Amino acid sequence: MTSDPELKSGERIAKVIARAGLASRREAEEWIAAGRVAVNGGVIDSPALNVTAADRVSVDGTALPGRERTRLFLYHKPRGLLTTHVDPRGRPTIFQKLPPHLPRLISVGRLDFNTEGLLLLTNDGALARLLELPATGWLRRYRVRAHGAVNQAQLDQLRKGVTISGIRYGAIEANIERVQGSNLWLTFAIREGKNREVRNVLGHLGLTVTRLIRVSFGPFQLAELEPGAIEEVPTRVLREQLGDKLGAQSGADFSAPIATTPPPQREPRNIRPSKNFREPQKVVAPVQPTGSKTKERKSSDHAWRAHEADLTTKKLRRKFHGDQRAAEKRQRPAGELRAGLLQDRKGRPVAVERYGQPSAPQPRQEPHQESRRQPRQERRQEPHQDRREKRPGKFSRAHSRNRSPDRASGPRPRQPRGRK
Repeated sequence: MTSDPELKSGERIAKVIARAGLASRREAEEWIAAGRVAVNGGVIDSPALNVTAADRVSVDGTALPGRERTRLFLYHKPRGLLTTHVDPRGRPTIFQKLPPHLPRLISVGRLDFNTEGLLLLTNDGALARLLELPATGWLRRYRVRAHGAVNQAQLDQLRKGVTISGIRYGAIEANIERVQGSNLWLTFAIREGKNREVRNVLGHLGLTVTRLIRVSFGPFQLAELEPGAIEEVPTRVLREQLGDKLGAQSGADFSAPIATTPPPQREPRNIRPSKNFREPQKVVAPVQPTGSKTKERKSSDHAWRAHEADLTTKKLRRKFHGDQRAAEKRQRPAGELRAGLLQDRKGRPVAVERYGQPSAPQPRQEPHQESRRQPRQERRQEPHQDRREKRPGKFSRAHSRNRSPDRASGPRPRQPRGRK
């Protein structure tokens, strides 16, 4: 039996669409079945077709874009997002949270709605399909917080694989990291990545998963990537990690140019006015009769843009602060302005201007003299004070007035305090 070499030339149409970054191979096959793909102007209904570079492929009437460089991104998926492009129930997806300037990306595998951690995204559908296959052998590690009790011996039995509800799961590496009361943290490593594999296996052991975090996928680590953040893997690192074998199987192109997708411009929002909003009425100028002279309306004196020469009232004077105040020229009668220097309550000097006739200068009094009510000469001298002044070796009353003001005023007690 001979085979036609023309049938083997080229690539499958679904694979070509996936390489262009429009969809995955599975989605491309659905587009073909729906009649959305045409080759050389004719609509096809079967994905069993090989195409070459000379063929013209279009999707929904739009020509297939040129192939761009293979790119890979690391995305920290937060909880509460679906790993899909469109959800029929309207739930939020990871692609709705990505920056708008990125190309159309495809996820390598999936993470559940409540699962968080590392998720690989690529613009090459063939590469995404290759990396998620169990035959590739890339290990996927998780950190699991579960409620319940289990021992290490039970977890070691998972290395041989386990069958649950007729589904066979391959070898699993599980270890207890630490125990916190009725909860425990585990490290889980799998290579297949079947639907809800971690939750189903731990549920088979009597554990309830309360948190699931993927920390690595093959050679790529989550590290310190923040939740919701995305980071591109350099082309050189991606080529080294894939190697020659995986690079050839996926057909990745690392020499093609990077398609620059400008960020879409946001349309202005239509702000709806409130119920109490009223549009301003248009004022229609009255029609002047023919031959009448139109009176020119002068601007009012208080108008903001009125010219100073047209003002008939008193000119408004601006108040300046700082250096501009000293530069302002004021016309006032001479002799009325007096400058002085005061202090505020914090002791800072304040320059003031006083108007009016200056009052007569008053003699400055000492602080200790102002605090006294009246001079001691006006007080009645008591007999014991006269006798003390005549005693030899005692200070006179005139000398005692000049003493420090911190001494309490008033007559000296007859006997020292504390003596009886």
